[in-house]
Amino acid sequence: MARRFSCERTKVFLFVKKKSERIGIVIKTAVARRYAQALFELLDASTIESTRAALTGLGQAIKDSVALRHVVASPAFGAADKIAVLAELGTRLGCPPVGKTFLGQLVKKNRVGFLPEIAEAFGKLADASKGTQQITVSSAAAIPPAEQNRISTRLRDMLKRQVDITFHTDARHLAGVQIHLGSTVVDSTVRGRLQAMQSLLTKE
Repeated sequence: MARRFSCERTKVFLFVKKKSERIGIVIKTAVARRYAQALFELLDASTIESTRAALTGLGQAIKDSVALRHVVASPAFGAADKIAVLAELGTRLGCPPVGKTFLGQLVKKNRVGFLPEIAEAFGKLADASKGTQQITVSSAAAIPPAEQNRISTRLRDMLKRQVDITFHTDARHLAGVQIHLGSTVVDSTVRGRLQAMQSLLTKE
């Protein structure tokens, strides 16, 4: 009886934890959208793409660098130090002055950790402003140019809008292609199908 109670309590704990994580993601996404919208409205058309590139680079740096995450999150570093570090990285990435001022506000509001989500939200705003859909296609082996053109044409026809496609390889896919359209992922890779099968079996 005690063991059954323990298992039920564990299930409840995991359910609450997962629900809390989902709520946290929703809140973070909503906040990121607000910040991205605020920045977008401050820019003129000539600086949108450079700002986008800088935000994307900074967001990736936050994801990849433990040292950078430590600097921007640790109370051992003052706001001025954090702003200086981000401003320097922004300069290297071609961030315009308005973008660097925005980074300073993120530090003051303790929102630097939201940069990856802000970059994604800003990218969607940039795409919407020019009617272009950003798409990433990854495959186990390089896709020949003729096949790239065929995929581009098919996606453009399906979405009924201009598309800007980035092709890259990822040996982990084994075979097939994985297509990212914003937060939507179409996965026909062997690895993706195996993961889906594993997830299904785990639930049963």
